[in-house]
Amino acid sequence: MSDYVAQAAFLQYLCKHNYAHYMLVKTQKTPALSLFVTDFLLLTKSRLSLTVVFSSIAGYLLAAQVPSVFHVFLLSLGGYGLAGASNAFNQIIEKDIDAKMKRTQNRPIPTGRMSTQTTFIIATSLLIIGLVILYGFNPKTAMFGAISVFLYCCAYTPLKTITPLSVFVGAIPGAIPFMLGWVSVTGSFGIEPGILFMIQFFWQFPHFWAIGWLMHEDYQRAGINMLPTGKRDRATAFQVILYTIWTIVISIFPVLGLSGTLTLTIPAAIVVGIMGLIFLWYGFLLYINQSESSAKKLMIVSIIYIMSIQWIYVIDKFV
Repeated sequence: MSDYVAQAAFLQYLCKHNYAHYMLVKTQKTPALSLFVTDFLLLTKSRLSLTVVFSSIAGYLLAAQVPSVFHVFLLSLGGYGLAGASNAFNQIIEKDIDAKMKRTQNRPIPTGRMSTQTTFIIATSLLIIGLVILYGFNPKTAMFGAISVFLYCCAYTPLKTITPLSVFVGAIPGAIPFMLGWVSVTGSFGIEPGILFMIQFFWQFPHFWAIGWLMHEDYQRAGINMLPTGKRDRATAFQVILYTIWTIVISIFPVLGLSGTLTLTIPAAIVVGIMGLIFLWYGFLLYINQSESSAKKLMIVSIIYIMSIQWIYVIDKFV
């Protein structure tokens, strides 16, 4: 988890010290192939796409009786393909917005390093590859993958400049990967993948709003408002607390034995509960302090929380 903390700190450093200039100098010294690889990773938002893969693998391991390394590899490839396609299509749609924001102005399209036509070809190729691979598991897996891409690109992305409710819409495709791994094994949607979906769905609100709080000025510059009240105030922080509580409740729900074959032992539930209380504490700190520092800490803790509980579930199953 220290990698995520380091990455977040590095991102903040770059934002404060002219990220565009840093990348311009770096680009001038980078060979063409290496630059293309770098741009491909930026285009597909590699870190975000890898978290999608991470969630899908966790869901797969929770459902699989005898996990297959080959299946994990295919799921990773298909998951990255769809996540990368979503992010690439997103950058085509938001190329003008990206040019206005410090955080995104060095992406391949705004800088002119990659044309929209090339980006479209890459995005379409990734989409087709991803859907074909996921269809190989079963049709429902490919269907949910396609729904995720559609909602992310055709609903969440255009709504970002219209209403803060875009966060609600964006939480749906963002919650699919965890349960997608389960469906890739079973070929059906029931209470088990439903619980996995809800965990990641409710988690995204405090996570998104922490980012929205931290990047509020940059988002405003581009005409985007991610915060529920439109302001960095206690009303927004209060909603962060409410959705964090819902996340904790859903996360420990399987301990009751009411979620089908998705179970959680009491010791594991206690660990998840403690982590949830830590998550909640940072939500309260945001409410009290209303500062960027508190928002940054909440964002980091939210990432640690979701990745940790996914693997607590997996470890609890096999131990």
